[in-house]
Amino acid sequence: MYTLAKACSHHNHGHCISDAIGAARQLCDERGVRLTSLREQVLELVWQSHKPLGAYTLMDMLAEASTRQIAPPTVYRALDFLLEEGLIHRINSLNAFIGCPSPSQKHQSHFLICQSCKVAVELDSSQLNQSINDAAAKSGFSVSSHSIEINGICPSCQKNKNEIDL
Repeated sequence: MYTLAKACSHHNHGHCISDAIGAARQLCDERGVRLTSLREQVLELVWQSHKPLGAYTLMDMLAEASTRQIAPPTVYRALDFLLEEGLIHRINSLNAFIGCPSPSQKHQSHFLICQSCKVAVELDSSQLNQSINDAAAKSGFSVSSHSIEINGICPSCQKNKNEIDL
């Protein structure tokens, strides 16, 4: 039996956003780095759903919420900061960004990406990390980082499809 990831269930994203913003403020204070209002806005937009968002989508969303035009380099600088601080992850195959639920812990990025609803769930698996490191070591390779992106259908979409098929 599987455990339905919170991202794949209907829930109040407001809690995700407030938790992420609170953690970001605390981490930035501890690290002595500045979480500007724009960086915070971008982080909030990234967390508004569990669907990866591209830089230009974020730029359009920021423009809707503001009276001033936001230039692409400004958004990319905010994203670079959030990535560097571990507050978000980049999903390479989608050229998009998603919030990190564990920004205080350095970890590898593994994602389960639903092809139906577009939700991405971060997969935390020490077994997977160990298997990758073991396989690399057997080849004489020293791993500095890795990212895995697995595409499929989430439990919620599978359930919905099964209900429709009945």
